[in-house]
Amino acid sequence: MRVNFCGYSYHNQLFHTMHKSRYAAYLFRLQIEGKAKIKVNNETHHVEKGDLLIVKPGEAYELHVTGGQQSGDYSLYCEGEEVDQLFRDRPVLSKIAIDHTVLNLWQSLFIEERRPEKEKNNKLTHYLLSALCVALERSLDKKSTDINRPYIVTKMMRYIEENATNQDFMIKDIANYCDMSVSRCVHLFKEYIGQTMVEYAQSIRISTAINQMKYTTMTLENIAQNCGFGSYSYFHRVFKKFQLVSPREYREKMFES
Repeated sequence: MRVNFCGYSYHNQLFHTMHKSRYAAYLFRLQIEGKAKIKVNNETHHVEKGDLLIVKPGEAYELHVTGGQQSGDYSLYCEGEEVDQLFRDRPVLSKIAIDHTVLNLWQSLFIEERRPEKEKNNKLTHYLLSALCVALERSLDKKSTDINRPYIVTKMMRYIEENATNQDFMIKDIANYCDMSVSRCVHLFKEYIGQTMVEYAQSIRISTAINQMKYTTMTLENIAQNCGFGSYSYFHRVFKKFQLVSPREYREKMFES
């Protein structure tokens, strides 16, 4: 895989550009702020935050930002067999949940690409590009399997997944992040996910704890703190609810097998 261009752009004045993908290169554009009008092969799309545009090789692309409008996006122009395999059958425009994994990978990639040629690390660039492509593919797959789920609920899920192990994690933080009332967030989440936000957060904490039990020598008390439970007694109670055995019993059986 090869990166031809990677960057971030922001426009708050009249702006217009045209582009046509050449050879085997793909253009990825993720709207992260404001709105814009985009034309791909003479079909017009009005994009907003969370819209991922995929322009395939040979397709014509045109961006319009009207005067007084704000538009911010991450863009990536790249090519390679792996890119083609992952995205050749994807639609031009998809709505995805913007999470820190995708943004951090994208930002790390364009920072690496900015470096002077002699300072660049081609192996790191390859790994970052591969990881970003997989993260984008996962976001697209989550969207396709959750077609009946409102975008705001997916946004809640991504926030919980990223913050569940923080000990100061609270439901009101999700409501503030989604710009909704706590009661509305709680109702929507339960309606579409079938469990409460606390239960979902606990399942993520338990999954994280099990991985640390498997692959580290940390004590169970330290794992409880590290996974956001606060105390071992609370960790013990929640773990037994999910796994039907205590953390200590689970770890002992794991080492026996």
